[in-house]
Amino acid sequence: MNKFNLSKHIKSLYFRTTGYSYTNLGRLFLRLFVGIMLMQFGVRQIARFYEMRDVFPSVLGMGSETSLIVMICIELICSAFIMFGFLTRLMIIPPFLAMILAEYHLLHDYVGEAPYLLDWQQQGYLPIMFLGIYFFLMLVGPGKISVDYFLSLHIIHTENKSESELEEV
Repeated sequence: MNKFNLSKHIKSLYFRTTGYSYTNLGRLFLRLFVGIMLMQFGVRQIARFYEMRDVFPSVLGMGSETSLIVMICIELICSAFIMFGFLTRLMIIPPFLAMILAEYHLLHDYVGEAPYLLDWQQQGYLPIMFLGIYFFLMLVGPGKISVDYFLSLHIIHTENKSESELEEV
């Protein structure tokens, strides 16, 4: 009898850990994680602005200082919007493009060994990590724990439509 009870508890535990999905909570965590990670770069760049303004790479024909200001704005503003889940898919585009440019500059300006021999500890993998997270969030959306979802619910209710018309955000 005790063995049967233990088996029942093990099965219950197994189904609770594998059968349940916490996708919305997972999306919230990922949005907060990537937002905080990118935002801390912006805060560091503000703190060291006068040191970095002359050495920051010039991007798309903008000067070094202008490129740095644009990057700081992307890192702070877009990160905040992503963390709140407001205009998420739209706010992912600027940091996504910034990470493509960062990866290009890291590999293009790399002195020493060939870029494909980069070690996992070197900076070349950081923009790719951000690109992967942004691509994932672009595909799955912000989830139900987001301003986007609540605004969608508000719009649906004000237009007297049913929630079934709202696919998962």
